[in-house]
Amino acid sequence: MQAARTAQIIRFPAKKPPGLAENDRLTHALTNLDIALAEQKAAIAAWRNSLTELRGVVTGLGQGLTEYQASLRRLDSDVATLNGDARAIEAWADAVLAQGVAPEV
Repeated sequence: MQAARTAQIIRFPAKKPPGLAENDRLTHALTNLDIALAEQKAAIAAWRNSLTELRGVVTGLGQGLTEYQASLRRLDSDVATLNGDARAIEAWADAVLAQGVAPEV
């Protein structure tokens, strides 16, 4: 399974652009740096929004699991009650059979 690519690597030019004076090179480099910083700022904002969305999803998942746990507790209680009733009926049936009397329906 190949991981999805989620980051873009911004490469700085290795060579100076041809025909630019020293001052123009500096201006060009600063402009590129400003662009890179703006892109980084946007990427960080998107990342923070993703974290906020993830927090909401995880919170919802936690609430769902809490409700599921409560439902399982209620089910456990209901099953325990039914088990007790079934054992009482079984004990009654065993007692009736031990007396040799046909049960009345």
